Amino acid sequence: MTIPQSQKIGRPLMKLIRLRGWPILQQLHIEEQLLRTSSENWCIINDGTRKPTIVMGVSGKPAELLEIKPVLHDQVPVIKRFTGGGTVIVDSGTIFVTFICNKDAVPDLQPYPRPIMSWSSLIYNEVFQGTGNFHLRENDYVFGNLKFGGNAQSITKGRWIHHTSFLWDYEIRNMAYLKLPSRAPEYRSARDHLEFICRMKDYISRSDFIDRTIRTLGTHFSVEPEELEAIQSVPSTKFSPSSRLLATQEIESALFKVESPKSLACSLSP
Repeated sequence: MTIPQSQKIGRPLMKLIRLRGWPILQQLHIEEQLLRTSSENWCIINDGTRKPTIVMGVSGKPAELLEIKPVLHDQVPVIKRFTGGGTVIVDSGTIFVTFICNKDAVPDLQPYPRPIMSWSSLIYNEVFQGTGNFHLRENDYVFGNLKFGGNAQSITKGRWIHHTSFLWDYEIRNMAYLKLPSRAPEYRSARDHLEFICRMKDYISRSDFIDRTIRTLGTHFSVEPEELEAIQSVPSTKFSPSSRLLATQEIESALFKVESPKSLACSLSP
């Protein structure tokens, strides 16, 4: 999809990378590289990732967020990303959309978490116009009171990133790997995962969502497609990615933290 040249004048440039089935860890590495080493605005759209993978925020603790035993038994990869936000399990049914921008890319936007979140919701309000009952609820995108999009951010001195995992579809069994977080949004009202989320596919097709997103961006930016190879071919000596795959040993030690208090309680019980 291209935007007519006459409509691009005066808009900031945003380069667009479209991926399909790209491994989420590699995507996170690319995103952090662009955030920290590029001076341009970027949008990355990745339509699904190959293997079911758990992704935690930078401060996430496996013992608090994951059902460790089934994660270990099923050998589910666990990644700690470079941005904040909550824990998700992603797979081929997840659509990822990322905005990486200079602080002056959006007029009058204050480079702080809440204004960036609000701006993103205005973008998606256009995308979902006439589709469902779209809202930003706390830090989530919802239809009504059912979550279908989780957000995370990072803000540097001159730039920011806002990325979203959209649940176009999900496997029910995968939700069993995640614990109910102790710090949950108020609107969740202690609902379990399956009562709290919904599938985007019940509201919009994959291709329509992606096309609408690109079309909406074209009303705010001058969007130019970019090939991933152009980024990968540029060496970056100043960059070392911080998103990483947790080692099995790290997850096993999280299990020890969970099991030890139980063992102690049993030994102290009469």
